[in-house]
Amino acid sequence: MKPPQFDYVAPASVPEAVAVLAERGPESRVLAGGQSLLIELRYRTERPALLVDVNRIPGLSDIAVEDGSVHVGALVRHAQLERARFGDPLAELFRQVAPYVAHPPIRARGTFAGSLAWAHPASEWCALAMALDAGIELDGPSGRRTVPAGSWFRGPFATACLPEELVTGVRLPRPPAGSVAAFEEHRRTHGSFALAAALVMLRVSEGRVAWVRIGLANAADVPLRAVEAERLMTGERPEPDLLAQASARAAIEGDPADEPHAPAAYRRHALATLVRRCLARAVENAGTP
Repeated sequence: MKPPQFDYVAPASVPEAVAVLAERGPESRVLAGGQSLLIELRYRTERPALLVDVNRIPGLSDIAVEDGSVHVGALVRHAQLERARFGDPLAELFRQVAPYVAHPPIRARGTFAGSLAWAHPASEWCALAMALDAGIELDGPSGRRTVPAGSWFRGPFATACLPEELVTGVRLPRPPAGSVAAFEEHRRTHGSFALAAALVMLRVSEGRVAWVRIGLANAADVPLRAVEAERLMTGERPEPDLLAQASARAAIEGDPADEPHAPAAYRRHALATLVRRCLARAVENAGTP
């Protein structure tokens, strides 16, 4: 099918885009990469009266490494993160996760911030943002605000973004120096959505887990951070029994639903397996026997 008829505007600045959204926000949609939106338009599950194309706005395509955080602009493409080479453990996590995002043509156009704005429960980037306590930056008629990831995701395809607001970037706290990353995903075919996915970042100090983050994708109707599993590991020696217990705990924290290709029990088992693999690889890469 062809998309329904709509108006089109390409603002040249954030204030101009915000002004348009303030006037016509409820009936408009923002176009950045468009990899999900264009499909919805094609099938007419989205019928906006106006598309606001933000691709001409300067200053939104940069990755900035700062003292305590990494800032990802709203127009940073998946492929930029796939090639990330800045000196931070977060870059390694970006490089591990990005190849699982659809196919190369989509990664060349789709955006990191757009994935968070779309809020698909199986999104790898949404799980990463939740696990690392990202802050989503919004500009609107009342000024700028930052929404923590824990308050951002309201449900499948639902976020805290108001119709008159524009996502301008995402700020991710930098993991402690010496942290290592691991990511695992289970899916039916290459490029399809994850049936389950897990990511881990941890730091081992003096033989014990000093810091750990565990994120889960498609484990519920929103991305999850397995905080109970993290508490179980923190301060403990990362021995095989502990990794197995933490993996089982992480799967329990999830609330997967039945899907045509994966019943809930199967997905919960997959989550436990993926977390265990991530933990084992991260511990090994941390240099802990």
